[in-house]
Amino acid sequence: MAPGLFDDQEVAPTLGSAGPTAGTPLAERLRPRNLDEIVGQEEVVGARGFLRRAITQDRVPSLIFWGPPGTGKTTLARIIAAETSSQFVPFSAVTSGIKEIKEVMAEASRLRQAQGKRTLLFVDEIHRFNRAQQDAFLPYVERGDIVLVGATTENPSFELNAALLSRCRVVVLQLLSEADLVRLLERAVGDPERGLGKVDLKFSSDALRSIAGLANGDARRALGILELVADDASGGAEIGAEAVQDVVQRKILLYDKSGEEHFNLISALHKSLRESDPDASLYWLGRMLAAGEDPLYLARRMVRFASEDIGLADPQALVQALAATDAYRQLGTPEGELALAQAILYMALAPKSNAAYAAYNAVRQAIEERPTEPVPLSIRNASTRLMSKLGYGKGYVYAPDTETGVGGLECLPDALRGTRFYQPRGEGFEARLLERLKRFAELRAAAKTSR
Repeated sequence: MAPGLFDDQEVAPTLGSAGPTAGTPLAERLRPRNLDEIVGQEEVVGARGFLRRAITQDRVPSLIFWGPPGTGKTTLARIIAAETSSQFVPFSAVTSGIKEIKEVMAEASRLRQAQGKRTLLFVDEIHRFNRAQQDAFLPYVERGDIVLVGATTENPSFELNAALLSRCRVVVLQLLSEADLVRLLERAVGDPERGLGKVDLKFSSDALRSIAGLANGDARRALGILELVADDASGGAEIGAEAVQDVVQRKILLYDKSGEEHFNLISALHKSLRESDPDASLYWLGRMLAAGEDPLYLARRMVRFASEDIGLADPQALVQALAATDAYRQLGTPEGELALAQAILYMALAPKSNAAYAAYNAVRQAIEERPTEPVPLSIRNASTRLMSKLGYGKGYVYAPDTETGVGGLECLPDALRGTRFYQPRGEGFEARLLERLKRFAELRAAAKTSR
């Protein structure tokens, strides 16, 4: 187990009680210490909010916080731990494996048995865990050894196991409104202990509104811009909206001046690729990279696009996306960005087909509707004499030994006989696959007739 994971310092204190540390970013210094200091999220932590009631009654269930960056997911987890006297253990889905999960779970179980104290396990980017890692939490959540609080920017319905999701309450956190951000900035400017109250600067209301507009609903970004502007100003300065814009244009590049958010940009990239527009695709890639987006996040989205929107119309698209990911890992920025650009151009110009994506979704639906259809006897493995007597393997034909390479077997369950999940559109390489499918169907029908 990682040293110090359950040491005393990991028990969540009253947040921010130690005062600001020299060099600590303003956003960290102003991290809320209790629910009353949280700005926005009224439906969650307001007077009638679900989470406030649950904390007051010390009956907080396992939770999944779903929302964009800067909406308070980590802060809320720390506050819950502090106000319910739980052991707070932060965990990263990026750097931790199943071995670490099991060690932490075992220690949480021991702590509950020995002291009757629950562990609040905060898992940042929980969507990065695979199915097996997510399943490892289940018995400990069910027994109550841990309160699992996961944070994700991705839709939990698609990224989390159904079993785990059913045992957690999903809490949706929204981007902060401009008015909320202005309130937060006013607090930061006026706070002499944790904020900028002792700094000889004056911010106009227009300046604060300008910062709020640039922050895209992200509290951390708003405070970061405020601190950047303050560091750039000289003592006694009166800062207006123009000064804010000047600093932002010189020192940081936001996604766009109108406040268009991260999710709109990745949508623009995807839709430009689907439209087979290489110039727009390359532009949106460049915009996101210039704005500081994680290049490996973009690489992962390209890998997904290669399978979801191109598929077997051009099987090399997935190879290109994976190669670009590997190239970036080896070269880093800026050299590795060229590999991402190359992959983007390849995928923009590749033929498009979602047939593989649609086929797999159809398979999943069929399995959900008929989860236990029996395997046809002819393709069962007759590994014992009893199985042979029961008809296992009866009528099986070894396809490679036939003249056509097709044995004419029914390989789907009887209830699904004749179902076609994969229906290629005939784009690119899929045109050849479509011909193969037709040919195999003819050969299979002929083989059945001759048997």
